[in-house]
Amino acid sequence: MGQQEKVATSLAGSVSERISASLAPVDAELARRYPGDPGTRQPVHTVYVPGEQFAADTIRSWGDRALAALDEHAPDAASFAAVLGLTDDLAEPVYARVRAKLEREPVEDLRVDFEDGYGGRTDAEEDAHAARAARLVADAYAHGTAAPYMGIRMKCMEAAVRDRGIRTLDVFLSGLMEAGGLPDGLVLTLPKVTYPQQVTAMARLLEEFEKARGLAPGRIGFEIQIETSQSILAADGTATVARMIDAAEGRATGLHYGTFDYSACLGVSAAHQASDHPAADHAKAVMQVAAAGTGVRVSDGSTNVLPVGPTAKVHDAWRLHHGLTRRALARAYYQGWDMHPGHLPTRYAAVFAFYREGFEQAAARLAAYANRTGGDIADEPATAKALAGYLLRGLDCGALDTAEVTRLTGLTLAGLQAYAGPRRGDLTPSGQ
Repeated sequence: MGQQEKVATSLAGSVSERISASLAPVDAELARRYPGDPGTRQPVHTVYVPGEQFAADTIRSWGDRALAALDEHAPDAASFAAVLGLTDDLAEPVYARVRAKLEREPVEDLRVDFEDGYGGRTDAEEDAHAARAARLVADAYAHGTAAPYMGIRMKCMEAAVRDRGIRTLDVFLSGLMEAGGLPDGLVLTLPKVTYPQQVTAMARLLEEFEKARGLAPGRIGFEIQIETSQSILAADGTATVARMIDAAEGRATGLHYGTFDYSACLGVSAAHQASDHPAADHAKAVMQVAAAGTGVRVSDGSTNVLPVGPTAKVHDAWRLHHGLTRRALARAYYQGWDMHPGHLPTRYAAVFAFYREGFEQAAARLAAYANRTGGDIADEPATAKALAGYLLRGLDCGALDTAEVTRLTGLTLAGLQAYAGPRRGDLTPSGQ
């Protein structure tokens, strides 16, 4: 036993109490504005299907068409790896997991589109399509054939289409309620937001629906689509995204970057409208910083280069999509849009390779941190949280299996979640 240290202090206890009292409003504000990531499963992509095309077999059809594309243009692991530049050690496991994913869960998030992808329709047609979408979504959840997340993209809050968008949302949500209630995976997307007041209007609209149907306040959230210059920088020169998150009054669940509308808004020529354009990088960086710590997720946009036609053309489109997806993952944009079934193989290949190639190192670092065994990297609690989050994302999408993660980390799934933070209202990881 060493000599017991004498502990001396100079401040009265009341000093700490007064400091804490003075910071109480700040503490409350931090807790309200920055609750942290919700910890629930985030889909790796969002598939947009025009309202008139959405059908009971859409999800299975996309999976089957993606598998057919593999059969035709990359029938084995070696040929697929050669197209995408996957290393030999990743070729077989990635290819096998891609095919298994397309058979089991080809779409993680589906949005029935009543905006740009829908086109002009009569009011009667849109009413019918919105009602049908509600019926099909409800049936899919009832019969276990739904994607983990499903919903609609309505028209925006601009004057010309506002009433139509409100009605479509009402028809869709009312249809779900009549069919038994709102599913846990319900997601709504509000496009072309330019002013925070439009976000508040959406919050009021959902609040009124909740009152009309006797739902708990705040039950319905929504995504904000960032696809105008005003959504990044307001007329007075201030940043807009953070104000939009606040304007949602706790209902914002995501920020989705709209590649082509945003690029066009800035005058980027059609040939250069892409998710890796400097204008896109700036917008998404602003979105990322504004959303950090708020619990609002950020999603990248899409590519409009479709993998169709002869094999050489399909391979070129696959390489482009794979590269853009990998680029986004490295920048912590864990979600993006997919516009065609042929994008699914490369979406999952990029995602699975991203998690599998870093899996062993991440698991070893987390195990060393958990066991206090040290190593050649001095990780801190924030890094341990990031490591656990990385592994959980890999589990969620099916890139990793619980058994192999447990074997290398020494942690149960519950232990892993404890390092990552609480996972409120979680959905079952893919394939678990």
